Amino acid sequence: MSLIANRLSRFKPSLTVKISQKAREMSSAGEKIISLSSGEPDFDTPDHIKEEAIKAINSGFTKYTQVDGIQELKKSIVRKFKLENGLNYNCDQVTVGAGGKHVIYNLFMSTIERGDEVIIPAPYWVSYPDIVSLCGGKPVIPNTSISDQFKITPQLLESSITNNTKWFVINSPCNPTGSVYSEPELKSLAKILIANPHVNILSDDIYEHIIYGNKNKFSNILNVEPKLYDRTFIVNGVSKAFSMTGWRIGYGSGNCEIIRSISKIQSQSTTNPCSISQMAAKYALDSDKTFLKEWLDKFEGRKNFLIKFFKSINGFDVYEPAGAFYLFVGCKRFIDKKTPNGKVIENDIDFSEYILEDSRVAVVPGIAFGKSPYFRISYATSLSDLQKACHKIEKSITKII
Repeated sequence: MSLIANRLSRFKPSLTVKISQKAREMSSAGEKIISLSSGEPDFDTPDHIKEEAIKAINSGFTKYTQVDGIQELKKSIVRKFKLENGLNYNCDQVTVGAGGKHVIYNLFMSTIERGDEVIIPAPYWVSYPDIVSLCGGKPVIPNTSISDQFKITPQLLESSITNNTKWFVINSPCNPTGSVYSEPELKSLAKILIANPHVNILSDDIYEHIIYGNKNKFSNILNVEPKLYDRTFIVNGVSKAFSMTGWRIGYGSGNCEIIRSISKIQSQSTTNPCSISQMAAKYALDSDKTFLKEWLDKFEGRKNFLIKFFKSINGFDVYEPAGAFYLFVGCKRFIDKKTPNGKVIENDIDFSEYILEDSRVAVVPGIAFGKSPYFRISYATSLSDLQKACHKIEKSITKII
């Protein structure tokens, strides 16, 4: 009898974590690595939010709280949905967990039975399919194309739905592509979903505030089709917009039955999220967000630099992101070519490993997101580091034959 449960064989460790870990190991060994693999803003958490956490510590707010979040934070989340998204919820429809990933895990664990299908358009955030598999479900992966801006079409969605479909996952802005669904696009998808009342919707809005240009605007599918309200679960958090990745606060909203089920699971696993982080998150949601303009300007400047660089080099396919802080780059031209030591580059994992070993630049292969041959660059790092990284990458690819 094996000590390790068979269900762990259904999924692999996150490739993004693996690449980041390898880069850290090389750094620890004295190598100078530029890591473009992590989805973590390089800005510090704003001081006014940190000060609120310090107040919570000094006031003794360091004990257990309600399992799925304090009422004060839930009220702030409800207010946020109303003011920023035009959506009405009450506190009984809100859950708070240790990050958005935790909320998604709890959601699927509480709703997925063995054999249930979850539609996850590729490219996707790395953890969606593995969480589904761990919960006994079956990930269904429709493959989007760069010609459709890596967004699922109504036709592709409809052809992916079966009698076993329980959830459809939509992530806008998207990690890893930065694609943002417009309201007309959401309306077209909503028509398919209205016609299939057994399908529920997970809307992952974690990059909601990171959108570029006046033409691009964030909308949730409920903004265009309120009839989907009872079937839609929204997940969000403070990690990206407030640079609070390590504070581990995510939240979700949906019907009360799901919220109660999530609370039941959380009560037997993590119990409550960190009390101090909850108070800081409440303050973040309630406070002024003018700092975001400066962050967005910097993100956009980095994005523009990267697009210009990769478009200037023959062999890369580049899609310009409308949101988030990633560039998803096609590298088909380099597949089946050889590195200077004679190794054949068979896939985007080989390409990414070559870039790491030769350039000392860490990127994530597209296969981690269900789409090859591509690689993802995070530009949540300084412009100077991006410039150095691009110079190194350019030198490395000239050696490929």
